[in-house]
Amino acid sequence: MRQATPCKLPDILNTADGKERRVGVEIELSGLGYEQLVNLVAELLEGEAALESRYVSKLETPLGCFVIELDSDPIKDLDLADERLPLSIREFGGQAMEVIDAAAERIVPLEIVSPPMPFSGLNQIETLVDKLREAGALGSREAIYFAFGLQLNPELPDLKPATLVRYYQAFAILYEWLKARHQLDISRKFTTYIEPWSSRYTDLLIADDYAPDQQQMMVDYLESNPTRNRALDLLPLFAHLDKPLLDQYVEDPRIKSRPTLHYRLPDCDIDNPEWHFSNVWNDWVVVEQLANHAEDLAELRALFRDSRKINLRNLTRSWQETSANWLKSKGYV
Repeated sequence: MRQATPCKLPDILNTADGKERRVGVEIELSGLGYEQLVNLVAELLEGEAALESRYVSKLETPLGCFVIELDSDPIKDLDLADERLPLSIREFGGQAMEVIDAAAERIVPLEIVSPPMPFSGLNQIETLVDKLREAGALGSREAIYFAFGLQLNPELPDLKPATLVRYYQAFAILYEWLKARHQLDISRKFTTYIEPWSSRYTDLLIADDYAPDQQQMMVDYLESNPTRNRALDLLPLFAHLDKPLLDQYVEDPRIKSRPTLHYRLPDCDIDNPEWHFSNVWNDWVVVEQLANHAEDLAELRALFRDSRKINLRNLTRSWQETSANWLKSKGYV
């Protein structure tokens, strides 16, 4: 059993301009009605909710503006009272919408999207998650069709290519370890949302002499991973760095420009009393620490390259086991 621990802070806490780094958090869940969830979060965060549109509410709190929505554009945009529809359909619209809404709230995830929050304030998200569990929130394990995630959007210390490459390398090396730690529910394992980066790109990335400029860094990634569906999605970052270059490979209105990584791997197992937001966050901090300790990163990168060779030793030992033992021996966990 993994006990809840306080949300840890990485060594690099500030950006290059001296401000505390921030992170956005996205939580998908079910088990609560939409209005019930909005009212509960407003109460817990001492905020005031305003309905912006169908199934989209903004919640002004002392922590900033949260958004609570149903994660389905077709249902959010559905309007059976539209005057363009035949009168016979509009007359039954109210009853139909009640049925549709009841079904949607059971199948489609409700999503809480936080504002960018200082790393030091994340224990408030831990408290929020615990209170939602007590209120009856459900996560991925509740049904085979639930593939709910908990996503992190951590701001980077700076946007220099050398810094970014270190973070990419640390994540690529620790992907199997992270996947095992998160104990992904079967519903998430069957989705394409959390795929690892392509092997071709990973082999290029982990070479000791890999030192691209920004344009080459983006091209190398996009030629092998032109999709949002990766466990660590770089497209929001690339939209911030060079939107015209990104558009040559991917055009998707869902991509939002921001100077962050988009970590999509963890599932949201919110109704499991052994699952905690802090455990997910603290595992991410291991990536942070490895990315910013050059000697350790070089050592584990070399071991990772060796693990990808075909030999008897690698056939009898998994990289997940090797990396877990190395992290423990170095005091990362």
